[in-house]
Amino acid sequence: MSWQPGAGLEQLRARAGLLATLRRFFDERGVLEVETPLLCSAGITDPAIEPLIVAGGQSVAGQPRYLQTSPEYAMKRLLAAGSGPIYQIARAFRDGEAGSRHNPEFSLLEWYRPGFDHHALMAEVADLVCACLGPRDWKALSYRQLFLDSIGIDPFLQPVEELESRARARHDLGNLSGDRDLWLDLLLTHEVEPWLAGQGLCFVYDYPASQAALSKIVSVDGFAVGQRFELYIDGVELANGYHELTDAGEQRARFVADNERRLALGQEPRPIDELLLEALEVGMPECSGVALGVDRLLMLATGERDIRRVLAFDWSRS
Repeated sequence: MSWQPGAGLEQLRARAGLLATLRRFFDERGVLEVETPLLCSAGITDPAIEPLIVAGGQSVAGQPRYLQTSPEYAMKRLLAAGSGPIYQIARAFRDGEAGSRHNPEFSLLEWYRPGFDHHALMAEVADLVCACLGPRDWKALSYRQLFLDSIGIDPFLQPVEELESRARARHDLGNLSGDRDLWLDLLLTHEVEPWLAGQGLCFVYDYPASQAALSKIVSVDGFAVGQRFELYIDGVELANGYHELTDAGEQRARFVADNERRLALGQEPRPIDELLLEALEVGMPECSGVALGVDRLLMLATGERDIRRVLAFDWSRS
């Protein structure tokens, strides 16, 4: 451990400049800046994301609180209350990897646009990134087209046995086992993402319905897809967005399914966010939303390859 900051004065000034650019971007577009709690009564149910938990004391009647992994749920409650378009630059916390691209405490930019679908929001994300990094061409590929172009596999039609066989033939996976999504994710991270490193600013959209997360599910070319997108810049994953699910019943069913998967994986189930579900019952406007990693954007802006070089004090120095 060291008392000294990991980021130099140049990087600290670059962060201040980036935050000013982000706020100016949204101010010019009439998007309201908001704040929501860091400590939440319910943690995210997604089996792939673990929250940091604050043990309850007398001040909160012995109830634990979850440090937010994203301000998403609270911001959706503001949307249901009539806030209109909103954004937030927030601290977020995830219990997991710390390294060159991850820190358990990080800065997240999240915003919501009533009336936008995910394609309209992708265009705005591109505008914001170009405002921060300078003008750049960008492209958008469907998840299916991405796999076809990069590794010649149709992710919707390829039998799961062939997906597994391809992965095992090229990578040492030991006794790893799992479902279709596991093999698709492995091929994405090990083979598709390296291909994306040569594609510049590239959006990937319309993921398999099993990976819809909190997005709407529709039929495209006869396949059920989740209307979500991710942004990669030079192979670095930067943002994750959804054409948001607004149906409270469907959202509850997905939370329950998440907890069932957590139990099957030997993980602790998480409390379901009943406040969000009540807000959805009242009615959240049709909208799209996106979360973008500010620290990674700063890495791209400064040419740094290690997130610890753009954080004043990373996990090991905190």
